[in-house]
Amino acid sequence: MKQLLILSGKGGTGKTTLASAFIKLSGAKIYADCDIDAPNLHLIMAQNIEPKRTDYFGMPKAEIDIDKCIECGLCKENCRFDAISNENGFMVDPYACEGCGVCEAFCPVDAVSLKPAIAGELMLYADDNNVFSTAQLKMGSGTSGKLVTEVKKQLRTMASPDTKLAIIDGSPGIGCPVIASLSGVDMVLIVAEPSISGISDMERIIKTAETFRTKIGVCINKYDTNPANTEKIEEFCKEKGLPFTGRIPFDPEAVAAINNGQTIVDVDCPAGAAAKEVFSSTMKLLFKESDGAEA
Repeated sequence: MKQLLILSGKGGTGKTTLASAFIKLSGAKIYADCDIDAPNLHLIMAQNIEPKRTDYFGMPKAEIDIDKCIECGLCKENCRFDAISNENGFMVDPYACEGCGVCEAFCPVDAVSLKPAIAGELMLYADDNNVFSTAQLKMGSGTSGKLVTEVKKQLRTMASPDTKLAIIDGSPGIGCPVIASLSGVDMVLIVAEPSISGISDMERIIKTAETFRTKIGVCINKYDTNPANTEKIEEFCKEKGLPFTGRIPFDPEAVAAINNGQTIVDVDCPAGAAAKEVFSSTMKLLFKESDGAEA
């Protein structure tokens, strides 16, 4: 099974828009949304079934047993994250607690303990036709990379032996969710936008992807909003020897389609036509073996 990951260096470039178009064009039966801080692929790829929901436990959180607590203050004094207050008895702020265990180690009466804490929720939509794996991280929770790994594990577990393609919508940026998303994929398609910040963020995500030695392709969304920067991106790809898979124009009809819960290839519009060309180029690159032969 080939795994295609679609990433962007920043939010708002059209990564999810392109991912949904690729799912529709390929007829992919296996796909995932690894943007666990703000998943939104489900808004376009609507599901008609209820998902299987599983609690995700991240780092443990400290809890104070007020019946045992002697209010010595050692826990608060040694907490470097200021997660412990003493307004109405000693209490732990679960959003500030990092689960380091220092408070537990310093407590002389064993009133502090680390308890498993729900950090998010895994969701799996699966029927005879499709498998869609995603998750939602709770606000302020850590271990985002581990949650992404669980999303991908769900996807692989449900894939049948004859599955040829899985499409993964990743997170923007270069943080832990992106690094976890990159692990084990066959190719990453980077969606860039022709802005100063867009170029800088594209370069960062390319450097990150290169450390995984995975196949990389680049396309530009809303290319006509800044033709000069579009040329800079294409020139950068030539200099780095990176395959360039195409341009997609800014298109109000595409915006309207997304707002209506459609992909941009569900309507007859310039962006949809360009997305089809980007898809074709990307698939050729994905299924091309290193010796130049088609897989």
